Amino acid sequence: MMVLITYDVNTETKEGRRRLNRVAKKCVNYGVRVQNSVFECVIDPAKFREVKQELSEIIDKDKDSLRFYFLGDKYKSRIEHIGAKNTIQVEGPLVF
Repeated sequence: MMVLITYDVNTETKEGRRRLNRVAKKCVNYGVRVQNSVFECVIDPAKFREVKQELSEIIDKDKDSLRFYFLGDKYKSRIEHIGAKNTIQVEGPLVF
């Protein structure tokens, strides 16, 4: 299933900037960054519970927020892209 993970981390303090970096690094392990604080993740329910728990332990719930959007298995017909960044196939091979 496709899960869109978005986050907003308060970076007014050194600790906040550290949390932001940790959240971003954790999300890279599960998906592809499509915007600064947005990741597209093709994961199963067990992996979703794992990443949700890990991210919940990183953020400060009084200052930061996480949002998860479930696009399901037929996500390709639910995503429309306009603009500069090329669309990548999340499930396809990565060639650098």
